[in-house]
Amino acid sequence: MNLPKYIQRQQAWSKMTFGADKRTDGLIDHIKKELGEIEESPESLEEWIDVIILALDGAWRCGHTPKQIVAALIEKQIKNFKRKWPDWRTSEPGKAIEHIRKSA
Repeated sequence: MNLPKYIQRQQAWSKMTFGADKRTDGLIDHIKKELGEIEESPESLEEWIDVIILALDGAWRCGHTPKQIVAALIEKQIKNFKRKWPDWRTSEPGKAIEHIRKSA
């Protein structure tokens, strides 16, 4: 799969279907609704994919190209791999596990 080409196809369809505006508030509202659906059906791959598609839509609507989105996705993964993380076994169930921040 070529992710930049996928984003380009999705972008063309989304512009035609929803317009070319930023639609930030509408996208955030939609993501919140999808998160509620994930809470109801956490095993549903389709609901998780809905959030991914909406996030990609928000990124290009804010002016980022498909290539920039993919590059940022890779850069963020590299950044996360380099961060220090707490032992997941000591984390409170149901709470976010965040990276360890350096003391100021």
